Amino acid sequence: MSAPVIDSVRPAAPDTRAGRGTRDHRTTPARFDTALGWNDRPGLAWGLRVLLCVIALAVFAAPFLTIFSGAFTTHPSGSSLSFLPHGTTLSNFKVAAAQGMWDYLGNSLVIAGGGLLLQLVVCTLAAYALARHKFRGQALIMMLFMMTLMLPEEVIAIPLSLVLGDVPVLHLDLKGTVWGVILPLGAWGFSVMMLTEFMRDIPDEIEEAARLDGVGELRMLWQIVLPLCRPALGVAGVLGFIMIWDQYLLPLIAAKDPTDYTVTVALATLRTDPVVGSGVVLAGAVIALIPSLIVYLLLQRSLVTGIAAGATKG
Repeated sequence: MSAPVIDSVRPAAPDTRAGRGTRDHRTTPARFDTALGWNDRPGLAWGLRVLLCVIALAVFAAPFLTIFSGAFTTHPSGSSLSFLPHGTTLSNFKVAAAQGMWDYLGNSLVIAGGGLLLQLVVCTLAAYALARHKFRGQALIMMLFMMTLMLPEEVIAIPLSLVLGDVPVLHLDLKGTVWGVILPLGAWGFSVMMLTEFMRDIPDEIEEAARLDGVGELRMLWQIVLPLCRPALGVAGVLGFIMIWDQYLLPLIAAKDPTDYTVTVALATLRTDPVVGSGVVLAGAVIALIPSLIVYLLLQRSLVTGIAAGATKG
């Protein structure tokens, strides 16, 4: 009777410097390894990628450097670009403050904060109803939300002005108040559409298990659905803030007095003032730019995660 044949097993790499180097080479990615094939070995492809990154950085960073440089320059030239301030001074910011720029910034912060909060609440409730419930006219409602994205602000400017001057049924005049700007921004078709698509991808089994435990609608939304939609909420928050912050026509329509202007409208009026120079306008632009940068830096991880999650669905 012959002895059984035992398959030979390849021994593991010895615990030596050469063995560890082999395992590290197989399992550890390169330091600059990416989906684009970036690696840390210099070559023609590596140099081309570096060149493209430098060009992209120059294109996107040049306007910011020019704004910051001109804001701290005594007499900036509008006909030439300068990335470093000449004759550094803070007088431009003092003149901008004397023109009421900080008051306009406060108006913008109140409108952006209140408008974003209302927008997230309304869009979340609308998306939950469209994604997790079935009813007649659902496709029509979604189409109406999408149609609002195709209407330019100039088309609805006159009707919106009439509505804000005399709100139907209530007969209230909202012009000259922050509600005249906040309420029209309470719903955004883009956020509704994006949140609806995220909520539709939540497995039905999770909702059915919660229903068996006696979870109601509001608790279902707050404790089950919203935690699973955090990436989408981050994207809606960042893009919604930028959309509200960049509003120009709506604050102009809703204002009754120049003191009601937001920082974007104030910058436009400051630019047409022949008394102030371009340095003051650039200083105002820096003041208006700071909140957007802060919001992006605080929520950039949620923004990237939400975009990546949306790109990989399906």
